[in-house]
Amino acid sequence: IFIFNHSMELDYDYIICGGGIAGLLLASKFSNDSYYNNKSILILDPDYPKVKNDRTLCFWDKKKSVWDYLLTSSWENVIFKNGLDEKSLNLNPLNYKMLSSISFYNYTNSIIKNNTNIKVLNDKVLNFKDCKSHCLVETNKKTYKSSKVFNSILDWNSIKNDQKFPLLIQHFEGWVIKTKNNFFDPEKATFMDFTIDQNSTTQFMYILPFSKTEALVEYTLFSKNLLDENKYKSSIENYLLKSGIDDFEIKSKESGQIPMTCFPFFEANTKNILNIGSAGGWSKPSTGYTFKNIDKNTSKIIDFLKSNDNFKTFMKKNRFWFYDLIFLDVLYYKNHLGKQLFTDMFNKNNPKTIFKFLDNKSSFIEELKIMLSFPKTIFLSAVLKRICKGL
Repeated sequence: IFIFNHSMELDYDYIICGGGIAGLLLASKFSNDSYYNNKSILILDPDYPKVKNDRTLCFWDKKKSVWDYLLTSSWENVIFKNGLDEKSLNLNPLNYKMLSSISFYNYTNSIIKNNTNIKVLNDKVLNFKDCKSHCLVETNKKTYKSSKVFNSILDWNSIKNDQKFPLLIQHFEGWVIKTKNNFFDPEKATFMDFTIDQNSTTQFMYILPFSKTEALVEYTLFSKNLLDENKYKSSIENYLLKSGIDDFEIKSKESGQIPMTCFPFFEANTKNILNIGSAGGWSKPSTGYTFKNIDKNTSKIIDFLKSNDNFKTFMKKNRFWFYDLIFLDVLYYKNHLGKQLFTDMFNKNNPKTIFKFLDNKSSFIEELKIMLSFPKTIFLSAVLKRICKGL
């Protein structure tokens, strides 16, 4: 229950709930734009500042981009394996890029630290509300009043309990390892390796090599349920052993969960409250890739607020949302087909077209060609079911 003296002035112009990737990048972009020099901003996160390398941010982009000086590594060539053959894919004019979270945190934290208009508090957000003329954010310590709220705290229960939009979870564990002998080709990243047992789900290994002896090896699944913690460990160990790697040192570990759903997060946006990051549906539903969308949408916010103050109009459905919806429906009800679906896509299409499609930048003709790569009966059935449900 909110109890607040409405005669009081605003505590802050903007409140950012959650100091994760989306919240920190948004705060740094506010700081770098002189238009917002007079705006007071509060970041609420019980775990700020983040000082551990807890995740890997991967994306594809032009060879030269604003993030290049922070990258761990990048690759023009990636490998796709399905157990029967191996495809080496040249991404030119793109590169597949890897940014460590600690580099990102250090970059954004230094910007935020130097902005005297930004305050960070280690409060836990309990609730927030749009009161039309202002917003209220309740924490475990007090309630704050602001003009706008940006929420990056994902409510997993809301999407797990939704009946219309099924949820798959992209869950993973990755190890950065150093081998005793030369093993890796640092010029090629393994984008998907489906040679591991699928066990009626969609799962693959992912390898990002930094040198001939060092790489991130990650076990990734698209499935309805998480695994026992020991299963992730044994799967990586078995994969390394079968690959001929039995003498290595683990430098660091990472793990996580990303929602894969077409749940319309944006429908919860109000005039003054905007959901951002995964909480705003910014994770690509069919792949889980998020960082590129965070980068794009936080820049969009910076421009949006200069001429618009109603967040209800910030995001809308598009045809790519529909493509993801159908693909996820198929993958949810026929999770064992994941290996076949990705194999069909990579075997029958130019990699540049695929990455344009995954980036929501392809033309309708390119999209049609990719859709024709998949089993027509299965996907047509999924489309008809969605139409009957009213999407």
